[in-house]
Amino acid sequence: MKYVRNLLFIILLLLIDQLTKFYFFGKSIFLFKYFSFNYIENTGVTFGLFQGNNLFFIIFSLIIIGLVFYFYKKYDKYNIAWNFILAGAFGNLLDRIIHGFVVDFIDLGFWYVFNLADSFIIIGIGLLLFYFIKEKN
Repeated sequence: MKYVRNLLFIILLLLIDQLTKFYFFGKSIFLFKYFSFNYIENTGVTFGLFQGNNLFFIIFSLIIIGLVFYFYKKYDKYNIAWNFILAGAFGNLLDRIIHGFVVDFIDLGFWYVFNLADSFIIIGIGLLLFYFIKEKN
């Protein structure tokens, strides 16, 4: 039952990610200086690095997802963190496969444009760091 709940949570996050990307696809909506929606096609990775390497990043994403599944089973007490990471990885992987790029649209004006999948990955990594620091103390 625990794994069903986790799977449903991952699917929910994935749906939210994909629906927001669909809604903002091709749109740029200026709200104010430090928060807008600005559609970007990213064939690279974080901060727009390594543009034009989509196939490499599809393969890399599949490897990362495989590693997360391995650690998911081995360290299942961190499953909420793994759920966020998996949802984000699958969201961006779907974009790469369907569009040939990742759809980014959240623009804070002082940072690189990103999407919810990116945020989910960061949340998951942050939770892992929190758990590791908490256990160490």
